[in-house]
Amino acid sequence: MSELHDANGATSSSPSLRWWSAGTRGPRILFVMGFGMRGDVWRPQIDGLRGDHRVAWFDHRGVGESPRGSQRVWTMKHMAEDAVGVLDALGWDDAHLVGVSMGGMVAQETAIRFEPRLRSLTLIATHGGGPLHAKLPTVEGMRCFIRANTSRGPARIEALKTLLYPPAFAARFDPATLGARMQAQFGRPVAKETLVGQLHAVLRHDTASRLGALTLPTLIVKPSLDVLIKPASSDRLHRHLPNARLLELPEAGHGVTFQCAAEVNEAIRKHVHDAEMVSLARRGSSVHA
Repeated sequence: MSELHDANGATSSSPSLRWWSAGTRGPRILFVMGFGMRGDVWRPQIDGLRGDHRVAWFDHRGVGESPRGSQRVWTMKHMAEDAVGVLDALGWDDAHLVGVSMGGMVAQETAIRFEPRLRSLTLIATHGGGPLHAKLPTVEGMRCFIRANTSRGPARIEALKTLLYPPAFAARFDPATLGARMQAQFGRPVAKETLVGQLHAVLRHDTASRLGALTLPTLIVKPSLDVLIKPASSDRLHRHLPNARLLELPEAGHGVTFQCAAEVNEAIRKHVHDAEMVSLARRGSSVHA
């Protein structure tokens, strides 16, 4: 990962999480990755935004270079504390928070518990919890999710390709090219014990009744062909969050951060800029009050 980052380190928490950062100027953005994925899966956003933003990402406990720790299972509260621990390790008093899938659930919990540490929120392909049926994927998504997290080698990569990308998008690539890209990004599955810990947190995730208290500017990205997180989940989040904007990408699947990287990056850039302008105006008003 040396070509990606300008700085790296570890949190002082237990377990101690590995983090990386890039960029030397502009607003600060912390990226939170999804289920079973290393932080550097954010590569399209890191490369796209590091020129005019300070970006940071990390490996969840038990993933990549972060140890799992002694807990057998954990909750979104623990993972929200992990994210704030990364902010502390970076020396960032506040930041814009971006989460995808499970990372979007972590981002919601972080915003609810630590709103003063955040300038804005971006939730990509995620949901606010609720009853079990609202959390479950489509039948196809469930089948691919199980295969992706129980298989190894080419079978895992094929299951992930179906889970993340609509057929029309995957067909644009030479199979070997897309396979090589996916092997580089997703080819190292995490331990079963870590998946169990994360699944425990995901199944107990429920923020819907608490989101209405948030005042953060929020961007919700809805990939309309997602088979893992039902697209209607984004609509529900939009209804629950009082200061939210919905961006619908009609041809995108769950792997929207790669499939629609240019659109996602531009949306994040605009959202962060607008939130910075609001914050600047508020600070100016308080000075002159």
